[in-house]
Amino acid sequence: MIRNALRIGLTGLAIVVAAPAIAQTVQVLGDFRDWSAYSANDGSGPVCFAASKPKSTDPDPDGYGQAYVYITNRAAQGARHEFNLIAGYQFAPDSTAIATVGSNTFELYTQADGAWLKDIGQAENFAGSVRAGSSLVIEGSTDAGIRVVQTFSLSGATAAQRAIDGAC
Repeated sequence: MIRNALRIGLTGLAIVVAAPAIAQTVQVLGDFRDWSAYSANDGSGPVCFAASKPKSTDPDPDGYGQAYVYITNRAAQGARHEFNLIAGYQFAPDSTAIATVGSNTFELYTQADGAWLKDIGQAENFAGSVRAGSSLVIEGSTDAGIRVVQTFSLSGATAAQRAIDGAC
């Protein structure tokens, strides 16, 4: 499934985010249709995350790399259901992106190739929408001004969130 691709991405993420603090490997909590769940330790405590890659990206921007969405629990920081996106392309400077699940829309703060909920207070609403929805659509603009639409399946997202909630 997406496990091999995510292992490559997560290895890089573990190195960048936790550098020497994480000498351990990322543990797979399970694969759930289009989502997978993982746990690791960042030195301050367990970090658990559910991840998926897009089913479609239209158009594929120049230099496009693999995109992933993450929902993360960081027990030591009291953070639960944090959302972020690695878009696979550079966002336009000072731009926002929009995440849509069903009739619910969420504004995203962007920086470089990443995006996060602009209002972190919406994390639980977003996570609930993901559990109840069938697809997540993210619209953003590249640094070249091209509008990109990425569509993620939410099949397995509920089970993946349950796995991270149980582990962290």
